[in-house]
Amino acid sequence: MAITDKIVIRTGEAMITSGVPGMLAEPEVIVGELDGPFGTAFAALLGDQIKGHSRVLALMDSDIQVRPATIMVSKVTLDDPRYIRLLTDIVQPAIAHGVLDSVRNGDIPKKKANELGIIIAIWLDPAIVTVENLDRHALFNIQREATARAIHKAIACEPSVDWLLENQDNLLQRYYQGLNAG
Repeated sequence: MAITDKIVIRTGEAMITSGVPGMLAEPEVIVGELDGPFGTAFAALLGDQIKGHSRVLALMDSDIQVRPATIMVSKVTLDDPRYIRLLTDIVQPAIAHGVLDSVRNGDIPKKKANELGIIIAIWLDPAIVTVENLDRHALFNIQREATARAIHKAIACEPSVDWLLENQDNLLQRYYQGLNAG
């Protein structure tokens, strides 16, 4: 399913892990039309900066904004310069590339790229700053892939309500399961 006409706001999420401690991408996205309530929320979010939780546009490079316009919000308080550097040098462009991948693969039609906005809440494990010999390329790829996957799921309304109802009793958050394992 692709966006064709005016759409309601869509939400999606994805999780990709690599097995390396701290190397995890878990974006949550909201996609909507900039001309309307979503656009108002988008502008308010970008303009309402909060210390430790800065909102920035996803950039391909220092001054090349991706389309659809995308605001990146960290779920983690930004207080460690090493963490901030990973976020801005690796995660920010990875998200921009993931957004553009969504245009390339047709989830977001090219003709809608200037009319839509995306808000993406990202979580990067703070322990990532302690990983020795961090594979920055792998971190970039995980964030990129997870962004594109979350956008796809948002646009396709995945998982469907029917799938959720069918699988409800088999789905428990893995961290909850770990708490009850012993």
